[in-house]
Amino acid sequence: MGRGKIAITRIENRAARQVTFAKRRGGLFKKTHELSVLCDAEIGLIIFSSNGKLYEFCNESSSIPHIIRRYEISKGMRVPESNDWEQIEKESKRIRKETDDLQLSVRCYKGENLSSLHHEGLVELEKQLECSVNKVRAQKLELLQQQVDNLRRKGKMLEEENQQIQYHLHHVAMLEQQQAAAAMVKPMEQQRMLEQFQFSDEDQPISSLLQLAPLPPQFQPYRVQPTQPNLQDFSLSIPDPCNYI
Repeated sequence: MGRGKIAITRIENRAARQVTFAKRRGGLFKKTHELSVLCDAEIGLIIFSSNGKLYEFCNESSSIPHIIRRYEISKGMRVPESNDWEQIEKESKRIRKETDDLQLSVRCYKGENLSSLHHEGLVELEKQLECSVNKVRAQKLELLQQQVDNLRRKGKMLEEENQQIQYHLHHVAMLEQQQAAAAMVKPMEQQRMLEQFQFSDEDQPISSLLQLAPLPPQFQPYRVQPTQPNLQDFSLSIPDPCNYI
């Protein structure tokens, strides 16, 4: 059976990760050496481990600083360190030409100096401008959609706040109505108590004008029974002294 594919993910076990790093680093250096010998290529390899340790490899006839310097010169990051004025002039012309091309491209994008372009160049410029316009419109629509969503959320919050205010006002109005009703009940009770006192005509005697209204059952009058016999119910007679002789 063939070996299965190994998932290319970070090895969590530290010891296994270090062993794998050492094995694969050796294999990478071996392949680099073979490539430099077989193809006569100038190769520089720099590796930093997870612990920060540096490992490097380059051709026997070269060095890492030399390779880095060549890389910077080829990328235009460094001016060649040479006294050859022809080489310096050549590099200066190359940089000046790149600058002029960039300025021409900018003017073409602005719609200026289009007479220098041929039909193919105009078609390519149109495609680039259409692509740029589509990107700008997409970004504009996205921003507008965000603003609409924000306004909807703000409107919903204002609507909820308005409902709370209306509920509060309705509650306050109900309380005021209840207080007004309670204030009207008191005069009505007083009027009802006055109506309980009935007045007769003016022809009757004054003593009989005011007649009390009948009292409730719990206030019915009752007679107090005397604890001693009424002396007025018995006739007092003085005894005859002759009866005691």
